[in-house]
Amino acid sequence: MRPRPTALGSTTWVVADGYIPPRSNGPEPEMTSHDSICMLNSGDTEARVEVHVYFTDRDPAGPFVLTVAPRRAFHQRVNDLRHPEPIPAGTDYCLVVTSDVPIVVQHTRLDSRQEANALMSTIAFPA
Repeated sequence: MRPRPTALGSTTWVVADGYIPPRSNGPEPEMTSHDSICMLNSGDTEARVEVHVYFTDRDPAGPFVLTVAPRRAFHQRVNDLRHPEPIPAGTDYCLVVTSDVPIVVQHTRLDSRQEANALMSTIAFPA
């Protein structure tokens, strides 16, 4: 048996396609249109994560500070980020996610504006 991998990933990740759909169709909160930052901390140390949000027509927002427990997955809906400010729906944005220990970051979007829902997921770019 191979030993369990630890500290997989990178400490800086970029998501270049952010957009929270402004409407939803279906029961809330399950079918609320949203973007999520999906993170894996496979290491033995808690990860302190900072998220900076960049826009096309204004200064960046953040940092939003999150923690990911050791050897755990954590999914953060971008819609639910509130401090220092909420991210507006219907607005293009990009993310820079930094961590004090290596993590893996994936970006997912649920677009439920129509009855035929769309789900998109992509690995973030490790910078």
